[in-house]
Amino acid sequence: MRFRSHLCQWSLALLILALCSDARGAERPRARDLGIRIGVLPPGPNNAITDVSGVRVGHVTLISGEGKLVVGEGPVRTGVTAVVPHPDDVYLNQVFAAAEALNGNGEMTGMAWINERGLLEVPVVLTNTLSVGEGYSGVVAYMLRQDPGRVPLPVVAECYDGGLNDIAGRHVREEHVIRAIESAADGPVVEGSAGAGTGMRAYGFKAGVGTASRVLTKAQGAYTLGVLVVANCGRRPSLVIDGVPVGRHLPVARPPARDGSIVILIATDAPLIPIQLRRLCKRSALGMSRTGTFSRTSSGDLALAFSTARRIPRNAATVDTVHTLRDHRLNPLLQATVEATEEAIVNALCAADTMTGRDNRTIPGLPLDRLVDIMKQHNRIE
Repeated sequence: MRFRSHLCQWSLALLILALCSDARGAERPRARDLGIRIGVLPPGPNNAITDVSGVRVGHVTLISGEGKLVVGEGPVRTGVTAVVPHPDDVYLNQVFAAAEALNGNGEMTGMAWINERGLLEVPVVLTNTLSVGEGYSGVVAYMLRQDPGRVPLPVVAECYDGGLNDIAGRHVREEHVIRAIESAADGPVVEGSAGAGTGMRAYGFKAGVGTASRVLTKAQGAYTLGVLVVANCGRRPSLVIDGVPVGRHLPVARPPARDGSIVILIATDAPLIPIQLRRLCKRSALGMSRTGTFSRTSSGDLALAFSTARRIPRNAATVDTVHTLRDHRLNPLLQATVEATEEAIVNALCAADTMTGRDNRTIPGLPLDRLVDIMKQHNRIE
């Protein structure tokens, strides 16, 4: 009996560890796997923000409990996502950046400082609304491990996941943030109900993290641009995928959810300065709108863009020389931003499966078989 008890305890511990990790679980197909081709520019090899050389993404996913909400106990459906601009010390080797509030009922700490000096000096952390403080503390703790003399201003952005998650229980901890940063890797990115996307929903379906990329032609500079979103926005009747009004064909099981939010991160290896990066942030709103949402009054829609083309040493010389893309060459990158943002949102929907959370509330996954049928009816899939 004692052995069986220990075995059960070990099994439970392993289960919790797995749920708190960045494990993929069962994967659902992405939009392109279904034959949906959004836009005209080609994607990178992973069709992810990590196609921009050096950019890494890490998740910590927290899932535990079921049934009635008990604040502080669960059910827990939340997590942390970290995006690291390059493999070196970001604090000592900053990158040009800009941020934009498409609609301001949301939080991204550090926006004022980014737009004041045009530089990003920390990993970007995404989490739920009431865990911004823990995200901030986690980034500070991580940076002080590198050098206790630092005074960083963390960049932490949020979306609300209280529909499925015990958000008031604030289950994200400092160590989860540090683990997300330290586990960040290049290559394919886990999408849907992972990291900060664990408890998110969009257009009446389960959603979360999504990503996509675009590669320009040699004549356009052969630059790569990638987008990562935490999609938590939109109402089902308005859902549009590749120009098809998909939401009109899918019945609404319950009244529309309240206004949601989205965080959009844009990375590129094109040599852009902050004012140009801010233009990319603004164009991300067009990609978002192509999926059927328009930044409602109470939504929090925030965008941040950075360029990895040049690293700015913290202790740089008094005068520095900066090479930047001429504005008349910017149009392909503006187009890439729109296309990749749109596809990242669609990928978030495709990747996320049905999830049940607090008070046995269930958010269904987008029915992919039905989606394919609808797209075929509109000649979007052959």
